[in-house]
Amino acid sequence: MTFISATVITYNEEANIERCLNSLIGVADEIIVVDSLSTDGTVEICRRYGCKVTERAFTGYGSQRQYAVGLAHGRYVLSIDADEVLSDELRRSIMALKEKGFDHRMYRFDIVNYVCGRPMHRSGMHPYREIRLFDRRYASWNLHDVGERLTYPGEVEPQPIAGELLHYRCADYDELDHKELRHAEIRGRLMAAAGIRASRPVSWLRAASSWLKCSLRDGAIFDGEAGRRIARAKFMSTYVAYRTAAKLADRK
Repeated sequence: MTFISATVITYNEEANIERCLNSLIGVADEIIVVDSLSTDGTVEICRRYGCKVTERAFTGYGSQRQYAVGLAHGRYVLSIDADEVLSDELRRSIMALKEKGFDHRMYRFDIVNYVCGRPMHRSGMHPYREIRLFDRRYASWNLHDVGERLTYPGEVEPQPIAGELLHYRCADYDELDHKELRHAEIRGRLMAAAGIRASRPVSWLRAASSWLKCSLRDGAIFDGEAGRRIARAKFMSTYVAYRTAAKLADRK
């Protein structure tokens, strides 16, 4: 049976982490947690589940993910977030691979976003397919602070497997706003470092453009209250990213 290391990056995830860890029981042979200095009960919960916990200041999503991969003992790594859960079908697919042995270097599967308990199929949060199970000798996370992706040789063809990874983005809309604004501040720092800035009116116009794209192109207008709140969060996060970049540029 193939040994699988699961990696999880966490920060104040006590409301989500048990659901994630329970879905890994019987699938992962070890669970590596890299925690960004949580102030809640996240670390205690992870240790209670037998996870190997390392506490490390947050240095960007890509960097944290790759650091976790570097701590893994298994050749194959399953990368999962604290607010994600393996569906029953995906668990069965991975267990079948463990039993027969892996015959590909990496595997991809569908990720379904949930907002306030509802699966989303529009509003820019439609299901998508991503590589999360891979031979760590052939793939690594890039070191982007946000928008991180696995990099791997071009000749490698990821194998699709059945099942879904369920991404519970938020339990309520306040949590959605909080996460979007946290990402916006990171994006703003990156924009400032790249010399990207905009005046307040231009920032507002770009935020309005994000709202329109989410509402019309991505179909948020058909998703009721959830769609309205997602579009609103897109507006605010875009505006905050540009204003953060401008403020940092003014300090130089």
